[in-house]
Formats: sequence, structure tokens, C-alpha cells
Amino acid sequence: MAIERSNKKELLTRIKTSRGLIQVVVGARQIGKTTLIQQVLNDITEATMSISADDVSENQTMWINQQWEVARIHLQESKAKYLVFAIDEIQKINHWSEAIKKNWDADTKKEIDIRLILSGSSKLLVHEGLTESLAGRFELIKMSHWSFNEMQEAFDFTEEQYAYFGAYPGAAGFIKNEARWLAYVKDSLIETSISKDILMLTRVDKPALLKQLFELGCAYSTQELSFNKIMGQLQNAGNTTTLSHYVNLLDSAQLLTGLSKYSGSHIKLRNSSPKFQVYNNAFYSVYSKTNFKDAIKNPAYWGRWIESIIGTHLLNSASQYDMKLHYWRNGNDEVDFILEYKNKTIAIEVKSGNRLKSSGLEKANQQFDFYKMILVGVEGLDWKKFIRLDLRNLF
Repeated sequence: MAIERSNKKELLTRIKTSRGLIQVVVGARQIGKTTLIQQVLNDITEATMSISADDVSENQTMWINQQWEVARIHLQESKAKYLVFAIDEIQKINHWSEAIKKNWDADTKKEIDIRLILSGSSKLLVHEGLTESLAGRFELIKMSHWSFNEMQEAFDFTEEQYAYFGAYPGAAGFIKNEARWLAYVKDSLIETSISKDILMLTRVDKPALLKQLFELGCAYSTQELSFNKIMGQLQNAGNTTTLSHYVNLLDSAQLLTGLSKYSGSHIKLRNSSPKFQVYNNAFYSVYSKTNFKDAIKNPAYWGRWIESIIGTHLLNSASQYDMKLHYWRNGNDEVDFILEYKNKTIAIEVKSGNRLKSSGLEKANQQFDFYKMILVGVEGLDWKKFIRLDLRNLF
């Protein structure tokens, strides 16, 4: 079932009303970028053309020029007012941005109305070309992993299924066969994302180390680990600079991030220990070595999944809406998550099962004076309600 994601209306409106900017759709692999673009093209009454660079040789910049010429001919023959031209997985071609810029600027000068949509599976797409060659010529559409509301609407997921099996639409049909689900997530999603969205786009001297770091970070989702401790658990770990760089690469592919410690200022604490957080709870479950039925039997054990699914909801909202997500710790006092948006901060503490927490919220609030403090779980807001929230409405 292909449901309409929240980005569709925004993209469709931009295409119909904005002629002067390239629309760039970025997001993780297998979260529906191609489906979103196809749904938008289906609603366009003018001429459309859609191609994919997924199987094109990485050195074939001439392919872009050839396809663009086809689009020009198509527009001319169609007698349409404009043509919407979509290129999927554009980052697969080396120096793609120069070819796009050349053709875009030529059409702008000649007043040829081709409205361009580019899509890519990684935020690396932005750093590799957009901010250089295409500065001032594009707008971003940021897609996140699927929300609970979307997974429930499309696949009738329960909150518990969402917390354990995560938010990949392609994996939803396998959850009754956990061995098949596990193999699909590992082979078709994780391995493909790392190989194609990281290793093919940037230099990684130790790919085995990057994969080990990803597995470790997933297993320790919502937990704080120092880089020195991480080095002790990984083979051939190199140094903290390498590990920090690899965490940033995994974050760029929207797989795993290392939350930084909140300081109340805009200065990032580079030396603080990262708190790992997966973008999709499927990753946490894959490396937990526990099946769904056993995970939900023990309330205290299940609390780890609850805290991680709260983290994924916060993290994906942060990536989509330009929020900032941190954690805070001072000695034994901690706050699980601190969300920044529009110069306001909200502290979120997750209390599930029999897990005892310190008085971190109160002590942190004395120091930072939060806009709001939210307790999720026992004696607070039900976690099932929290994962349904549009977090922008909290500010």
C-alpha cells in the first residue's frame, strides 16, 4: 500500500508554483523517495519525465546531458507549458552537479521551462555537490524514516510492532517470519545502505571498522559511550578522530548518530562522549539477539526498546525539521533527550518499566531553564501517545 507522505503536498506545491529552483529530495535508502516523486508526477497535468541513475556508470556525466536533451525535445513536442524532469539517485554519477548546473543555467537563459527534481539516498548528496556548484539554485525536501502514524495507516502496525520491527515499509510484510525479516533488514537494507550510500560516495580507509562501529552503536542505542571505551571493544579501531568521522558518515546516511552533550550554547562539545541513537529501531532489534515475543515479556527489558523508539521519533523529527537533538549528563544526573527548535528547548525524560532514574530533569532545569519538561512513560505521558505527536506542536 502506497500512502501519501507528508512531503508530497510540499513538493507538489513547489513544483507547480516555483519555476526558478531545483527541488532536491534527500533521505535514507528505502523510505519512499522514488514513490513520493512518482506520486507527485502522477498529479502533474503538464509534461513529465522520470529517469534513474542507479545503474549508470559513475563516470557517465554525458548521460545527464543526453537525457536532458531528450527532456527538451519532449517538452517541445508536448506543447505543454512546462516539463517536470525527475532524476533519481543522482549522486551515483561523479561530478553530477557540474552537468546539472550547465544544463540548468542554459535553460534558464533560453527561458526553457524544465522544472527539475533530484533525489538521493544520503545527506552526503548535499555536501558533495549542492552547496558548491548549485549554490542558490535549489531547495531541499528532507524525508525521514516512516513515523508510527504512517506505518499504522499503511500496514496496521501496533505500537509494540513499530518499536521492535521499526519503520521500513519493505520489511513490514516479513514480521511474522522473524528469520526472513532479519535477513532482509541486514542484507537488503543495512548492507546496501553502507555499501552504496557511504563506501561508494566517500573514502573510507577501514570499511570493516565502520561496519563494526555501526553494529556496536546499534546494540548500544540510547547509551552513552566514550570513544576510548569504544576503541577497547573494536578491532583495529585506530583513533578517536577516525571513529568520530565514521559516526558522522553513518549519520549522513541516516543510519546511526552520536548525540552530543547539551551545553546550553552553540559550541559543540567535541570531547564529550557520544550517546548512540539509531534512526530506525529495526537496527536496534537486529543486533539485540532477542526475538519480539521475548523482548516484550519483561517490562524492564522492554524499556530499552521504548527509550530507543522515543529517540528515533525525536531524531527523525530533528532531521526533517531542522531541530537539534542532544542529551545531558552531569555526574550521576542525566536527561535522556534535549530538543531545540526556534530558540526553545524541551527536556524529555523516558521512564519505563521499573527503571529508576536520577533527578536529572530538575537539576538540568535549574541550569538551563527549559521551555518545557516532559516525562514519558511511568507517571508521565504514555509512550504510545508520544510517538504519535507532531513534535513541532510542542513548541
